[in-house]
Parts: sequence; structure tokens; C-alpha cells
Amino acid sequence: MALLSNKKQGFISLFSGSGGLDLGLETAGLHPLLSVEVDNICQETLKLNKPKIKLSSEGDIFNISSSQIMKEAKVKRGELALLAGGPPCQPFSKSSYWANPNNSRMDDPRANCLIEFMRVANDLLPQVILIENVTGIGYSNKNDGLNFIFSEFKKINERNSTNFKPVIETLNTADFGVPQVRKRIFIIACRDGEEFKFPEPRFKSDDSDNAKLPNYRTAWDAIGDLDSDIYQNDLKLKGKWADLLPSIPEGKNYLWHTEKMGGLPLFGWRTRYWSFLLKLAKHKPSWTITASPGPATGPLHWKNRYLSVRELARLQTYPDTYKFFGSYREQHKQIGNSVPPAIGELLGLEIRRQVFKRQVRRSLRLIPKAREASCQTVKTSDVPGKYLDLIANHQEHPGVGKGPGAVKAVK
Repeated sequence: MALLSNKKQGFISLFSGSGGLDLGLETAGLHPLLSVEVDNICQETLKLNKPKIKLSSEGDIFNISSSQIMKEAKVKRGELALLAGGPPCQPFSKSSYWANPNNSRMDDPRANCLIEFMRVANDLLPQVILIENVTGIGYSNKNDGLNFIFSEFKKINERNSTNFKPVIETLNTADFGVPQVRKRIFIIACRDGEEFKFPEPRFKSDDSDNAKLPNYRTAWDAIGDLDSDIYQNDLKLKGKWADLLPSIPEGKNYLWHTEKMGGLPLFGWRTRYWSFLLKLAKHKPSWTITASPGPATGPLHWKNRYLSVRELARLQTYPDTYKFFGSYREQHKQIGNSVPPAIGELLGLEIRRQVFKRQVRRSLRLIPKAREASCQTVKTSDVPGKYLDLIANHQEHPGVGKGPGAVKAVK
């Protein structure tokens, strides 16, 4: 089959979400042709920011044919420059692995989104394919997620005489100027056999000995100018643990109050999720923004409150002009599920440079600049008396696959 070339460097995104990856790719100079997204709230966010956006008539990937996708994007088979997306990743999440490490992830019905992505890839045969997912897709006991993807690329090549060579890399977004430590797997495959080379880190942590690189962008760089008391009432912490947070130092979580750290032994070591009572440190990048906010789920502000939507968006490198539809919880979920736009920009520029042979800039427009103003650490307070009855000789978590959730699942 004679494959066509696309001079416009257009892309189709599947599982577009609130548009983080799309925004980054477009900032890099690629042209959005079609977005396929099933969630109504995300659709409204996409339309809110781009009133003329081309959304697929059927957002459910299970109900739309590849021929319909090509028709709506106005491309023929083999003509598309880039197919990109991050299929929903619940079967490969850290929490799923921690509870049930021996289960096959591909046997989970929620993994069918990955199957559908590869179905569309086979039918469209784009010049480049970009897949984003959680790191768990690469460390399950059978490595079944990655094995499936590589197996599908092999089948695509056999059916169509193509030469896709998928290259996989785990990127820490902080290494590229995103003010957030967020590790995700990216797979990029070029149809003509070119092996994509992922960019080297451009920033370093404080304890790195690489003097040539600037330090990580920090939470203070991203949201220091929003450090105001005007949010005090709207974003006040709620629930059972609200009054305990002020006793935890910046950059720490509930583990501070265990026998192994400097607080009181109120909890057992690793008996709760890492994000429980997790507080930002001004001089470091944020911890990973999650998609499931809870009463005591971090990262939380160093002033002992929830982060505002704008603060969350900045930590993900969305520009201030970008808006999100829905309630606070719905907006938080969209941001937490996003690919940071700056990473989309980074990879989009590299795809244009390596694959499409264009001269492109190296700098990223979506990362924050270093903030020169100094910042003081917020002092901690004493543990309120109502929590003192929790002081005890607590047991540690027994290990992967041995916690209460895993035991309950087995029964």
C-alpha cells in the first residue's frame, strides 16, 4: 500500500480529557484535526477553551469506527501525521498493583481502552504514534500491558508492511521544567522505522551533582504569586484530619507522625496512601497531582488548605488563560488526569524535529520561570489534644499484596 504524507503535520487525539496533551502538541506547532473524548465535562472544557474545536460525533471509542474518525478528521489511511492519547489506566495504577500484584492487567475489562487505541492505530496507520500511561503498565508481574502493545505493533507491521519500532521511556516531568514530580511512561513509534530518541533531562534535583543543569522548577516558582489569604475560607480543609495538618512540616505527609520520623506515633508506617496529609514544600516541585481529591488527600498548600483550581493548573503547566468546566471536584479530576501540557510541547517539538525534519526551538513556553523572591518556611504547630489518643505502638504495613484491601479481595 502506498502511504501518503501529511504536509500539515496534523494530529488526532484519543481519550483527549481536558486537553493537556493536545494543548502541548499544538503549542509545539502541530495542528489538531479531531479530539475523541467521551466525558461530557471534559468535552465542555475543550469547547470552553477552543469554541471551534472538532470533537468527534461519538466520543465513546467503543462506538466509533476508524473510518468515521478518518472521515471527521478529513484524512485518509496513511495520511495522518500523529495519533496521540493516553488510554485510561486504572488496571495499571499503583494502587491496583499494590493490592493485587499477581493479577493480569489485560484481563481487567478496563484495559479494553488500550485494545481500542491499537485498533485505531492499525486502521489509520499514522506516521507517528504517541501513547502515554502510568508507570504501572511497565512493572506488573507479567509486564502484560507493554507486551500487548509491542505485540500489536508487530501485528500491524506484518499486516501492512510498515516498520513501526516502538520506543519506551519513563519521564519524570520535573526533569523538563514542570514544577511537579510526575513519572509516566511514553511510547513513541514511527511508521518508517526511525527510532525516536527521547530528550535528555534539562533540570536537576537539589542533590544532583550535574552542575550543568539548572535546578528543578519549584512549587514556589509556579504559584508563589498566588500565596494569598483570600482563599482561606473557600479552600479550608475539612474532615476528621483537618486540624492535624498544621503539625506536619512542608514537604511531609502523615509519615511524619510515625515512629520513624520526627512527629508523634499516631500512625503505622506506610499504612495509608502516600498522598494522605501530603503538604507542598515551597523549595521543591509539587508531588503528583492526583485525580481523586479527598478530605485529606494532597498535595495540600503549605498554608494548610486545599489548592485552588488555578494553582493546580499551574502545577500542571496549564496557562492562566485555560479554563475548566464543572465543580471544584470535577475540575480537580480533569487536571489530575492530564498530561502536563509542557510535556506535550516537549515531545511535539522533538517529533517535528526528528521525524518531520523541521527546525524547532528548544525552549518550552509552558514551563514557569524561576521566581527570585525569597520564601520562608511555614512553622508547624503542636498536635491538637484530640489526636493524642492515637499515640500507640502501631504495626507497619505488611507489604505489597498483603494489606487489608488485598486480603479482602482474596476472600
